[in-house]
Amino acid sequence: MGERFEGLRKIPQEPAARLLAGANVRLQTPLRGPATATVSAVLSELDRIGAFVDMLRLLSVALPPRERTWWACLAGRDLLGPQIDPLPRALAMAEAWVFRPSEETRAAAQAAAEAADSDDDTAMCATIAVMSEGSLGTGAMQGYEAPPGAAANMAFGINIMALDALGEDIEASADLLIDRALDIARGGNGRIARPFGGPA
Repeated sequence: MGERFEGLRKIPQEPAARLLAGANVRLQTPLRGPATATVSAVLSELDRIGAFVDMLRLLSVALPPRERTWWACLAGRDLLGPQIDPLPRALAMAEAWVFRPSEETRAAAQAAAEAADSDDDTAMCATIAVMSEGSLGTGAMQGYEAPPGAAANMAFGINIMALDALGEDIEASADLLIDRALDIARGGNGRIARPFGGPA
């Protein structure tokens, strides 16, 4: 399978096909492996043929809510560039929820997402945090289920946007985003060195 996709202890050890179906997500790449293949096995297959977009799509589904939110936050920082001070409130509140998940920090992320400017793409990070419990939000929104795969699709979307922000070498950028997710899936913080230069 390859060392790159081993030790992903945060990712459920169930078939990737089941996780994708539960999120109402389909890969664009036809798979040759069995329907019972784990996320690690499917990632390895996709890696062999260079299907990095589908690797990002699968990782967005497979990562648990907190880890998915943090991965999205790192991509949000990519969109803003190296000089980020202060962070947009939506991104800051999403990160606050990652560091201390609670109804209080989730509600703060919800308020920040609702108040964000329409051109603030990092508001997606706050919305991903808000949907972490499977509902559309706190308070009155708690009784409404989030659409299947909505948070995963937003995490995928902001990482796709980060591909362009990271530089001209799309494959190297994709590798960075994938390796971040893999590091997070192993229990790391996702702050890995960029192989093509620049800070993590």
